[in-house]
Amino acid sequence: MANETLYDRLGQREGIRTVVDDFYDRLVADEDIGPFFEDADVERLRQTQTDFLCEAAGGPETYDAAPIREAHLHVPFTEEHIERAIEHLSDSLDAFDVPEDDAAKVVQAVAAYEEELLARADR
Repeated sequence: MANETLYDRLGQREGIRTVVDDFYDRLVADEDIGPFFEDADVERLRQTQTDFLCEAAGGPETYDAAPIREAHLHVPFTEEHIERAIEHLSDSLDAFDVPEDDAAKVVQAVAAYEEELLARADR
């Protein structure tokens, strides 16, 4: 098992999708973040987030949606929104007993895009 990837340890696509579904349930239910999803195709977002995390974890899937910056230019996220979303992601990973080291890698993969998530067309 020494060659087992993060993708494998997370349960491959099925396991990652389960965490993503829980994560999006938390996001949509959040009183500050949920309104961002009112007109969104949440199922499509779940699929693209799953692809993103699968690829980041070393799986065969490829994230082929719009670049993260361009996809979020219209969303007025603040640093507080990103921090709250990361908390939800951590809670989702914890809910499925993802080991701390692996959970940290998943969170880092998402947190690495904070600048792109906060970008605006005018900056």
